[in-house]
Amino acid sequence: MAKINGNYLELQGSYLFAEIAKRRTKFMSENPGADIISLGIGDVTRPLTPAVVSSLHAGVDEMSNEKTFRGYGPEQGYDFLIETIIEHDYKARGISLEKNEVFVSDGSKCDVGNIQEIFSQDSIVAVMDPVYPVYVDSNVMAGRAGHFNPETKRYDGIVYIPTHAENQFIPSLPTQKVDLIYLCYPNNPTGMTLSKEELKKWVDYARDNKCVILYDSAYEAYIQEEDVPHSIYEVEGAKEVAIEFRSFSKTAGFTGVRCAYTVVPRELKAYDESGNAVALNDLWNRRQTTKFNGVSYITQVGAAAVYTEEGRQQIKQLVDYYMTNAKMIRDGLASLGLEVFGGVNAPYIWLKTPNGLSSWEFFDKLLTEANIVGTPGVGFGRNGEGYFRLTAFGSRENTQRALERINKLSL
Repeated sequence: MAKINGNYLELQGSYLFAEIAKRRTKFMSENPGADIISLGIGDVTRPLTPAVVSSLHAGVDEMSNEKTFRGYGPEQGYDFLIETIIEHDYKARGISLEKNEVFVSDGSKCDVGNIQEIFSQDSIVAVMDPVYPVYVDSNVMAGRAGHFNPETKRYDGIVYIPTHAENQFIPSLPTQKVDLIYLCYPNNPTGMTLSKEELKKWVDYARDNKCVILYDSAYEAYIQEEDVPHSIYEVEGAKEVAIEFRSFSKTAGFTGVRCAYTVVPRELKAYDESGNAVALNDLWNRRQTTKFNGVSYITQVGAAAVYTEEGRQQIKQLVDYYMTNAKMIRDGLASLGLEVFGGVNAPYIWLKTPNGLSSWEFFDKLLTEANIVGTPGVGFGRNGEGYFRLTAFGSRENTQRALERINKLSL
C-alpha cells in the first residue's frame, strides 16, 4: 500500500494565487463580457529587452551548429554567467565572492522552496507575518510546521514575527529559540525595506545564536533610495550566517524564461547532531548535482546580456517603467484617503482596506464593481488581514484605467 506524505494534509486550502485564479475564472464565466484588469499576481507584462533577445538568438544559433552545440552544462551554472554576476552584483558593491559560492538556477521560488532540504527536520523556522506563502508551505511539506490551529490561523511549530503599520513594518528579533529565519527585502508583499542598521541587528542575532538567515532579494533591482542595502552581504559578518536568493524574473522580465541564482558562502556553517560545523555550500552543491540538471545554455546567455552596457541601460528603463506605475498607484490611492505603503523601493503597493472591509471582502468589491484583480493581504498571513496588495507590473494603460475605476468606487 502506497502511503502519502501526511504533512501535505496540513496544507491549508489551495495555494493563494491558485485561489485568486479560481475566483477570477468563476467571475468571468458568470460575466463573460467583463474587462478584467489584473494587478494581483506579480507577473511582468513588458517584453524581453533587445539586448536579451539578441543574445538568446545568438545562443540558439550556437546550439544549431555542430561545432558550438552544448549538451549538459554544469549544474551550478556556466562560468561566464557566474563571473559576470559576481563582478556586477557583488564586487561593484565591495563584496568578495568565489565562483563556487554562486549557484545558477531556474528560479528563486524553486530555490527558496528547496533550500530547506539541507536542514534538519526539527529546525525551528521563523517567518515574518505577512509573508510570501512558499516559505511557510515548503516547511509544512517538510514536517517542520506542526499542526495548523484554526483558531489562531497559524501553524503551532512556526515562529511568526508580526510586521504591520503599528511597528512601521520593522520586525522585532525573535524572543524564543529559532534556527532558520526567512527575510525578504524589498519585501513581498508589503513593498517595505530595512535599513542597513536594522539588517545588521538580524545578522548579529544570527551570529550570536548560530541561526541561518534565508534572505530573499528577488526585488533588489527596484531599490531607489541610496541608504537601502542591495545585498545582505553589505553587512559585516553576513557571509557567516546568510544565504541570498536573487532572480532575473522581475529584474529582466524572465518570468517565462526562468533564471535566478543563489549565493551560499563558504564561511556559512550549520551543525550536525554532534555539534560539528558543516559547510552548507557543500550540502547545497550536493543537492543540486543530484536533483537539478542546470539552466539551459541559451537561457544563461540571455541572462548574461543583462549585464552588458546596453543591457544595463535597457533593464533600468524596464525597472523605471514599473516603478512609474508604482508611483501612480501609490499616489492615486493616497489621494483617495487610503493608507498606502510600499511602492518606493519595490513594485508592490500595500494598502489598508477601507471601511473595515476584510481582505477578501475588498477583493470581491474590486472584482465585482471595478473588474480589478488584486491580492488579499490575509493570504500572506494573519497579520495581512485588513490589507491588500496591488502590483505595478501591469501595462501603463491598464494601470491608469484601474486607477480611474477605483476612483469611481465608493470607498
